[in-house]
Amino acid sequence: MVEVFTPTASRQLSQMFLAIVFFHGSEYLLAVAFHGRPNVTLASLLISKHYLFAMIFSLLEYVVEVLLLPELKEHWWISYLGLALVIIGEIVRKLAIITAGIAFTHLIRTHRDERHELVTHGIYRYMRHPGYSGFFIWSVGTQIMLCNPFSTIGFAIVVWRFFYQRIPYEEFFLRGFFGARYDEYAKRVSSGVPFVS
Repeated sequence: MVEVFTPTASRQLSQMFLAIVFFHGSEYLLAVAFHGRPNVTLASLLISKHYLFAMIFSLLEYVVEVLLLPELKEHWWISYLGLALVIIGEIVRKLAIITAGIAFTHLIRTHRDERHELVTHGIYRYMRHPGYSGFFIWSVGTQIMLCNPFSTIGFAIVVWRFFYQRIPYEEFFLRGFFGARYDEYAKRVSSGVPFVS
């Protein structure tokens, strides 16, 4: 019988668990830091039904492949590339949140708050949506880290499609809030998500 929890599997699953706990815990804590505990709900943990389904599917893929194709999980350089992407994605996203401060929210604003300013400095100088870019890199990185080929492709497609729809919707409101300033900014700086203008 194959030993499921090989040293590689134990390392990969531990890294995945830590990545998930750190990502969601820090999202919540940063929301509390910038917006105050009374203004933050558990929705700031960013755990939806779709997200849970995707993560459960990825763990099922992992277990099935460990049992049937254990050598697939032993490509340490692929796994460490995934870990590097997880860390890069986390850094990009957290820089976005910290740089935007109170302007960063987990829900798209449809009405302008008097404190809401157009943020174009720091990481926003290089991409308009570093929070989305960071999450895209992080989520795909988690699956590369697990050496999950199907979930890597699935996460890349689903997360990209989500941002492909969300970015134009959000930018409709940003153009309404900031007018020509936002148009000029958008012409100069890419979205930060591949193939989304």
